[in-house]
Amino acid sequence: MIESWRWFGPFDKITLAEIAQTGAVGIVHALHEIAYGEVWPREAIAARKDQIVAAGFDWVVVESLPVHEAIKKGEGDLTQLFANYRQSMANLAAEGITTICYNFMPLLDWTRTDLQAPVARGGTCLRFSAPRMAAFEIHMLGRTGAEADYSDDVRNAAAVWYQQSSEAEREALLNAIMAGLPGAFDRYDLAGLRRALQGYDGIDRASLRTNYKRFLQEVVPTAEELGMALCVHPDDPPRNILGLPRIVSSGDDIAWVMQAVDSSANGLTLCSGSLGANPANDVPAIARRFADRIHFAHLRNVRKEPDGSFEEAAHLEGDTDMVALIQVLVDEEKRRGSSIPMRPDHGHDLLTDIGRDTQPGYPLIGRLRGLAELRGVERAVRALA
Repeated sequence: MIESWRWFGPFDKITLAEIAQTGAVGIVHALHEIAYGEVWPREAIAARKDQIVAAGFDWVVVESLPVHEAIKKGEGDLTQLFANYRQSMANLAAEGITTICYNFMPLLDWTRTDLQAPVARGGTCLRFSAPRMAAFEIHMLGRTGAEADYSDDVRNAAAVWYQQSSEAEREALLNAIMAGLPGAFDRYDLAGLRRALQGYDGIDRASLRTNYKRFLQEVVPTAEELGMALCVHPDDPPRNILGLPRIVSSGDDIAWVMQAVDSSANGLTLCSGSLGANPANDVPAIARRFADRIHFAHLRNVRKEPDGSFEEAAHLEGDTDMVALIQVLVDEEKRRGSSIPMRPDHGHDLLTDIGRDTQPGYPLIGRLRGLAELRGVERAVRALA
C-alpha cells in the first residue's frame, strides 16, 4: 500500500518535515481555505503540490473535494455547482492528482461527543457516547422527534447527564460535535444548527439518494474522461444523526452507490472505523465484496458498546480484525497490479501530542504509532503469503 498521511496545510500544527520522519511517502490533502462550491484554481493546486513535492512527498489523494450542501438538498443553482465541481476535477487532473475522496453526509461529517476521552494506559481518544448525543439532541438542541431515535435506557442516561452537567460541560459537548467538520472553518451555535437543520426539512432517505444519484451522474462521466477515481467515504458514525438520513452506512448502501452509476471511476474509500462502528458490518467481508472499487483506505479501529456508544481504539486493538482486512487489501493489490493509498486514520493523543492542539483525531505520535503497526501487519501478510 502507499503509506500516506493527512496534512491540513499551512495551518496544520504538524509540519511536512515532521511527517517525513514517519516513513509516509504520500500526502492526503485539500485546499481547505477555498469555500465549498467554489472552483479550485489550477494555480493554487500547483502551488500546494509544489510545496508537497519539495518536502519529498507525492500528493496522492484529495481529501476532500467537498460536495456543497445545496447539492445534497437538491436546491439552488445546481448547474453552476456541478460545473464548478467538474472544473475543480479537471484542474486537479491537469496537475496529476487523480484520486478524490468525498462524502455525502448531510450537514456534519464525522460526529463525536468527546475529543479527549481518557485511555486506560494514558493518553486520550475520540469517543461517541450515545447518552451524551441524546442529551444534546433532546435537552440542548430540543430537536422534535429526537426521543424516538434512542432507547429508554439511553434517554434515561441522557437525562441524568444533562441534569448533572455544568454549562462548561455542555459547551464542550457542542464544540466536540461541531468539530466533525474537518478542514472547514464554519461552526454552529445551537441557534445556527437549528436553522441549518431546517434547511433539510423534507429531505428523507429516498430524496437524499435521488440527489446523490444526480451528483454521480453529473461528475462520474467527467472522472472517466479525466482518468480519475472518485471514492465516497462511508457515514461516520453509520447511523442517522440529528434526524438527518445517512445513506452510505452498510454493505447494501455501498452496493446502491456502486450501481447508481456503474463505473470503476465511482469507487469507495474503505474506512474501517466508520463502517466498524455498526455491529452489523463485517468490515473485512465488505472490503472483499467491493475490493475492485476500493481506491483509498482509511485504517483505524473502534471498540463498540451495547448502547450504541463507541470509542476509537488503537489500530490493532478494536473490534475489527485488522489483519484480515489488510489481507484483503494486499490480495486486491496483487490482483490489480497496483498499490492502494492508505493512511492511518485518527490516533490516540500520546506523549508529546498532549496539549499540542492539533486537529481532533490527527495527532503526530498517535498516528505514527498506528502507521508503524499497520506497516508491520502488511509486511507480515506479504511475507507469509
